[in-house]
Amino acid sequence: MRSILASTVLVCSVLAMAVGYSVSDAKSGSTIDSIYTNLSGRDCRLLGVNKEGAKSAQRCPGVGGFRLLVLDDDGRQSVSLVSAQGRKFDLAFWDTVTRNFSSLGSKAEWLVARDGAQIRPTALIVRVSALEDSESNRVTSYLTITKITRDQICVVAKIRRSATASVEARGLAAASAEKPCLRSPE
Repeated sequence: MRSILASTVLVCSVLAMAVGYSVSDAKSGSTIDSIYTNLSGRDCRLLGVNKEGAKSAQRCPGVGGFRLLVLDDDGRQSVSLVSAQGRKFDLAFWDTVTRNFSSLGSKAEWLVARDGAQIRPTALIVRVSALEDSESNRVTSYLTITKITRDQICVVAKIRRSATASVEARGLAAASAEKPCLRSPE
């Protein structure tokens, strides 16, 4: 009975976040919210370009002391998180999500725990669009889910575009602390 209740609360929480409402966590007293930040445009600052290697890096805003580095390497994009202390966490989408040409969505969705004025990121959702079949030029879109804990920051899941992908991604993000990191396909 307890697991059914916990599952029901999780589903209701995810549905509430999907439509933009905050959800309270009775155990910690914090509120779970979604905050969106840009992955391109005037909010981001170009850090460098290497035309010979077709590489670039931009620093974009994050939340809770984190910043995002948007990386482009020969037509493949990824993100790194940089903590307030300057520690860098490479998500390496080009290894964990796709090895093909790829681009990022325009926004990052951060799941955060709010306790008064304190904001603590718990997960990150970023869209990655990949050219999985170069002959047909068919693009496959994924939502990537990254867990953010004190011990680890890594990609834990990727979900193909579907009618329920956003809700599914938020559900996985809410439970991401318990998920293992994705490994690079060999």
